Amino acid sequence: MPVMRQLGVGEASLQSTQTQHSRAQRAHSRTEAPVTRATSFLSAQYMIELQTDMSSNPGALEQELERLRAQNAQLQAELNALKVSQPGELPPASPPVAAREEPPAAAANGAACCPPAATDAAAHDWDGLRHGLDKDQIARYSRQIVLHSFGVQAQARLCRGSVLIVGAGGLGSPAALYLAAAGVARIGIVDRDVVELSNIHRQVIHREATVGMHKALSAAEACRALNSSIQVETHLEAFTPANAVQLVRQYDVVVDASDNAPTRYLISDACCAAGRPLVSGAAIGTDGQLTVYCHGEDGPCYRCLFPEAPAAGNCARCVDAGVLGVVPGVIGTLQALEAIKLLSGVGDPLSRRLLVVDCAAGRFHSVKLRAKSPTCVACGASPAITAATLPTYDYAAFTGQAAANDAAPTPLQLIPREERITPAQLQQRLASQPNAVLLDVRPAEQFNICHLPGALHAPFKQFDRHVDSVKHRLAAVAQGQATAAPPAAQQHPKGEQPDSAEGGSSEQPPLYVVCRRGNDSQRAVARLRQLGISHAVDVVGGMEAWARQVDPTFPTY
Repeated sequence: MPVMRQLGVGEASLQSTQTQHSRAQRAHSRTEAPVTRATSFLSAQYMIELQTDMSSNPGALEQELERLRAQNAQLQAELNALKVSQPGELPPASPPVAAREEPPAAAANGAACCPPAATDAAAHDWDGLRHGLDKDQIARYSRQIVLHSFGVQAQARLCRGSVLIVGAGGLGSPAALYLAAAGVARIGIVDRDVVELSNIHRQVIHREATVGMHKALSAAEACRALNSSIQVETHLEAFTPANAVQLVRQYDVVVDASDNAPTRYLISDACCAAGRPLVSGAAIGTDGQLTVYCHGEDGPCYRCLFPEAPAAGNCARCVDAGVLGVVPGVIGTLQALEAIKLLSGVGDPLSRRLLVVDCAAGRFHSVKLRAKSPTCVACGASPAITAATLPTYDYAAFTGQAAANDAAPTPLQLIPREERITPAQLQQRLASQPNAVLLDVRPAEQFNICHLPGALHAPFKQFDRHVDSVKHRLAAVAQGQATAAPPAAQQHPKGEQPDSAEGGSSEQPPLYVVCRRGNDSQRAVARLRQLGISHAVDVVGGMEAWARQVDPTFPTY
């Protein structure tokens, strides 16, 4: 059952209890008042009678006192019995999240956890509503407790709640920090990567000192340093179909801070199977998106909106497309806010609404989403993907992508090996062939960072627009070569006419093609061959391989 529905039941129960309490108090007051008035009336009458009896019978006063004591004891017993049948104090509020079928599992891989926050603390005289917060918790969270629209009961729900964060990167970093600071009792962090220097500009939970450390452990360390009263659990293995449902069931709310399509579908399916709400965010470049899936009677899941996986080419990642560091910070912070809404029962979660953020323009707008699909294979009336079938589902085959991390994509082999050379061979040929043309097909942003001297820039995404420039460069180099007497070994046989390209010389100058990692350059070589330039040669591994094998001072990014 979604968390908000459970919170609604808890609120209704609390309101019902408060109503009963008010009625009991009114009944109590109506009962006590007649007793008080009757006691006063009897006292006046008895004083007159006692004064008369005392003059004739000196022992009458003692006898009357004994009788009054017995009557008072009887009245007190009746009053106590009435209080028991109509209690004057509120019982403790019902928790917003139902007890789980299974107890929370220990942190994966034996990772140490902080001591859990006390939820069964002894009642204090000043805790009339039995919210269960202690003095230190009230002091720590006082600024949100005194907020009129939040209050102590909402904070108490946070201090009993739990959140699973899948991904300790750009989105997961601010989400984890703000949920820890807000007092969420138990936070689980799933990640399999290690911290790299290129992460830190956006993954603010990590530090220079934790470069090389497992991301989940680094993030847990930061959360514990921020709030030692909460419990932080680390799951160091990948989030896979084999463990997804088991992990999700241990928490009240799930935050999707992943960066690839297979994992997004997997998280959504697991939340459907386990009945947990999902806070999903995404950020790339200067844009971001945010919504809540699997929540409410008609709240859709990820598959309801995207029953077919997007093409791999339409799924950009930060490692390739780039991202302004603060953008995932904005979206991740909003994800923490949505999780707080779901746990506390305060506010209106973004179910059936997609928040679209254009950080470059400073625009936020909300798009209404369609309701849950009754034919959805994950959350429809007759789902095919369930807790039992999910572990065998092939998400890589469905999306056509691997659930990769933030590392480089897999090197491809698109053209014959004889049409490729290594960076070391390129270095030798550039030294021995001064007329060689080097074609760099990386995007302008990457070319402007660093490039080899004399390289001709022709971005692959607009490659056909630059083909004429390539031909002109080849022709110019060939023409310059033709003006000088060629070496004897390069003289053409007598009577043989040299080939010409754009009015060039008898030989085409050598043409070498590079990119960032050696994939786009192969595509460029294949395209050049289609256009009639058949002597182009690819450089295996691109400029990253050049930095590793030839020039360690060459920047990588």
